[in-house]
Amino acid sequence: MPVDDTPEATRLEQLWSGTFGDDYVERNLGAYDQREPFWTELHHTHGFTSALEIGCNVGGNLQWIAPHLAPGHCYGIDINAKAIAHLHQRLPGVNAVWSPGRELPFRDRWFDLVFTMGVLIHQPEATLPLVMAEMVRASRRWVLMGEYYAATTEEVPYRGVDGALFRRDYGAIFASLFPDHRLAERGFLGRDTGWDDITWWLFERG
Repeated sequence: MPVDDTPEATRLEQLWSGTFGDDYVERNLGAYDQREPFWTELHHTHGFTSALEIGCNVGGNLQWIAPHLAPGHCYGIDINAKAIAHLHQRLPGVNAVWSPGRELPFRDRWFDLVFTMGVLIHQPEATLPLVMAEMVRASRRWVLMGEYYAATTEEVPYRGVDGALFRRDYGAIFASLFPDHRLAERGFLGRDTGWDDITWWLFERG
C-alpha cells in the first residue's frame, strides 16, 4: 500500500534508529525474563504456527515464541540496527530484518500471528492506521497489540522528546478501521509479571 511519508513519522523513525534507540536497547536487555508464561499460554490456546513481531528490539518476546514454532517460522522487524545485531547474536534461529512498521517487506497473509508490544504507542496519528493496515495485510488470522491504554488519546512525556509516546484505546481504533476482525481476547499485563502495565487485544480475521 502507499506509504504516507510524513515528516513526523520520519522524525520518529530517525529518533529510534539512532543513539536514542541505541540507549533504549541497552536499558532493556534484561527486561524480558518473566514473559514466558504469557507467550506459552497464548500459543497453547491459539496454536499459531508462524509469527511476526513489529518492533522486535533484541528479541525479548520472540525468544519465548520461537521454541513453539518450526525453524524459520519466527520473524521480527525493527528500525534500530543495534537491536537487530543483538537479536541475531542471541537468537540465530529467528529471522530479523530492518524495516519500518508502515511498509512491511512480506507478502499478504504470510503469518498466522502479527503483533506489537509497546510499539504503536510511538506512532504519530498520521501513520498509526498505516501500521495497523500492514499488520492486517501480513496476517492470515491473528493480530495482537499490547500497548498503553487511555480512553482518549493523550501524549505522555518521554525522556525529553515531544510527540514520542501516546496512550490510546488501540483496540477501539483497530476495531473501527477493520470491522471484519473480531475481538477474541483482551487482558492486562502488569509490572509484577515482567511487563509495563500494558493492555492487550487479540483480534481474529473474520
